[in-house]
Amino acid sequence: MAHKPTHPVTRAAFGVGALVAIAVLANWLVAITPFGNRGQDFTENKVHTLSEGTRCILAELDTPVVIRYYASRSTAYMPEILKLHMRRVDDLLREYGSLSKGKLRVDELDPEPDTDAEDNANLDGINGQRMDDQNLYFGLAVSCLDRTSVIPFLDPNDETMLEYQLSKAIAEVSTPAKPMIGIMSALELAGGPAQMPGQRPTPGWVVYQQLKQSYQVKDLGMTPAVIDPKEIKVLLLFHPAGITPEAEFAVDQYLLGGGTVVACLDAFSVAAQRSAGGNPMMGGGGAPTSSTLPTLLGAWGMSFESAQVLADPTYLTAMRTQTGSTDAVAILTLPQKAMPQKDNIITKDLESIMLLLPGAFTQTGGAGVAVNTLVRSSLQAGLVDAMRASQLDPSLATSLKPKGTAFDLVTHLSGTFKTAFPNGKPGEAPAAPKAAEPKKEIGQLPAEVKKETPKPVWLKEGASPGNVFLIADIDAFYDPFAYRMQNFGGVQMATPTNGNASMLFNLLDQATGSKHLIGSRSRAAVRRPFTLIQEMEANFNKEAGEEISNYEAKRKDTQQKLSDLQARKAQGSELHLSPEQEAEIRKLREESVETSKLIRAKQKDLRRQKDKLAGNITLLNVAVMPALVILFGLGFLVKRRSATRAR
Repeated sequence: MAHKPTHPVTRAAFGVGALVAIAVLANWLVAITPFGNRGQDFTENKVHTLSEGTRCILAELDTPVVIRYYASRSTAYMPEILKLHMRRVDDLLREYGSLSKGKLRVDELDPEPDTDAEDNANLDGINGQRMDDQNLYFGLAVSCLDRTSVIPFLDPNDETMLEYQLSKAIAEVSTPAKPMIGIMSALELAGGPAQMPGQRPTPGWVVYQQLKQSYQVKDLGMTPAVIDPKEIKVLLLFHPAGITPEAEFAVDQYLLGGGTVVACLDAFSVAAQRSAGGNPMMGGGGAPTSSTLPTLLGAWGMSFESAQVLADPTYLTAMRTQTGSTDAVAILTLPQKAMPQKDNIITKDLESIMLLLPGAFTQTGGAGVAVNTLVRSSLQAGLVDAMRASQLDPSLATSLKPKGTAFDLVTHLSGTFKTAFPNGKPGEAPAAPKAAEPKKEIGQLPAEVKKETPKPVWLKEGASPGNVFLIADIDAFYDPFAYRMQNFGGVQMATPTNGNASMLFNLLDQATGSKHLIGSRSRAAVRRPFTLIQEMEANFNKEAGEEISNYEAKRKDTQQKLSDLQARKAQGSELHLSPEQEAEIRKLREESVETSKLIRAKQKDLRRQKDKLAGNITLLNVAVMPALVILFGLGFLVKRRSATRAR
């Protein structure tokens, strides 16, 4: 009996079914192996790839770490945006677990009402968020031995910080001891008591609270007698306004002993102005608005401009005010282009930082130490009046006169330093020369030796290499300018709005020897300024600014003369203007109109150039890229047909 052949459609159906089954089984097998958590990351900044710092933290784990991951999965009230973010967190935690080689365990818990999981969440300090009358949980607690670090809410708007938050929590609980950071500041970084009964105490700075989470923090005050480099890993001088020579001497000796100094100075601090009750001249008893290190900087081969602020039209920031928008030339948004050390781990992954009314450092040399500029201004920068800059005076953009030199804004000094106090501690008389001992006669008994109080020993040059980091602004780390504050279920959350805090903590991590977190933290910066357009505006202000200023001055003078003549005419009928005066009024009016036309023509020319640039970009996106795809497809089609004909 002949075998009936199978119909081709049936064979095709069986083949398709077999392929589907193979694909499903293969995906399932791969998903349960470490290879299932790997993939290719084609994003520009590799945002889906774990940083080298995170890999080092996981590789160095020697004690088991447990992550209790609380997520309300069984509820139907979870918003879709949180569900999507939950998948990202799931994938990230699986990748962490696969890289830890068994040292990291993830316990997934669904805190339903009246369950042990809900009780554990409350014990870990994760209280959930009220949404649609439901208490939804989405956070985690990281534990190692008796230490626990909590992320109460995994905010999807803060996805760029997810790896850093998780890696930081693992590093905190797995590190036995935190390094000590000493702080000298004229500001109340830790907060203060209520100024009046019934008011709330002044909250501490977010950056100060984050310092206490990552390090041991010791407030040294502004007049420490001695600073021990063996105890203090890093000395943070945060707006040391009014520092005394004795305190500078203590800093000097700390540095010569091999310490690391991070000095955040300012030419006009908005934070200090607000602490003084809004009076820039210290009304209200707050800290001065400017700070410097008058003796130390010169010995370090640097000078600091603290009487004026730095304006830079190339890196200006567009600000919104009550009267509209304006370009703030002294509020600088500095992109990667302003960070010359491309391979420096402090700045290499930062998108941009923002400095508000900063001062400016200039290298004077002669200190015998290495100088590495981490952030600098453009060649269009110049110094302007601090008060006008704080008021966002728009005329600064056209009246600025750059010197053609770039100023340092963040600088690293390293090497063996020499003392800034060659005569010893200020206020102490130098030791008198030792008198010659009298000549003793033969057989004379030795006279009674007088006990002298030993003089304190001070260093004249470094006993070991030291490091100094200089930052020309402190408002960059002030809460309103560095963070976006949000309240989630009574928990205050601070989200970085720029790379300022990232830069400071990158710097401190490097100074304390904890470099692993730097790569993951640097993803916090998301702002990308339009530097090309800002350069066009800077060049326009440079070329036409003086001409426009002359036009403006001429127009004001014309309008003043016109107002005077019209006022004289309106005084009464007894005053009659001559034909010459009437002609002068007409002439002044014509000059005012003509001057306004010239100013508008200059501004229209700039707008025309910007519109042309925007048009070219739009054409590139809409026409050129699709055309390239079409040409590639046609070329591929021609190649395939040629290969088919050749057969």
